[in-house]
Amino acid sequence: MKIRRFLTVIISSLCIFIYAFFGVSYDASALAATQKIAVVSTANTDLKTTVDSYLKSIPGDYYTVGKVTQLKQILKQDDIVLVDVREPSEYALGHIGDAINIPLRTLVQNLDKIPKKKPVVVYCSSGYRSAMAVMSLHLLGYDNVRGFPPSMNGWNAAKEIDQ
Repeated sequence: MKIRRFLTVIISSLCIFIYAFFGVSYDASALAATQKIAVVSTANTDLKTTVDSYLKSIPGDYYTVGKVTQLKQILKQDDIVLVDVREPSEYALGHIGDAINIPLRTLVQNLDKIPKKKPVVVYCSSGYRSAMAVMSLHLLGYDNVRGFPPSMNGWNAAKEIDQ
């Protein structure tokens, strides 16, 4: 039951985050399966309170580094940890600076590589996986993590790729 609640919070938070941040519309029929789970799980008042509290705690910038120039400034700091949550094959084609590769599906198994005391910026190819990673890490107690929504697409458009 706890796993179902956790997944419901993650899915709900991610949908709200993507909709609010990116202004993306979605096909309601595509969410039918998750809505069924959400209806069953959100009957619990404690869960609603927890989700409400979590969503209200999200700052206006949605834990993001929104521009390539902003990331460049942050990368000049010595203590920044840059995490690429793409698959190893994607990482091998090019990545940003000294980023470490922790594929999204292995995030929990690699928490020891993600410090809680240093600034962490997460990116992927388009922003979707990094948003999931940021939300997951925040739910796991990492308050030092931000996403880079332009991700590799934005970085490549700015012609800043390292190989």
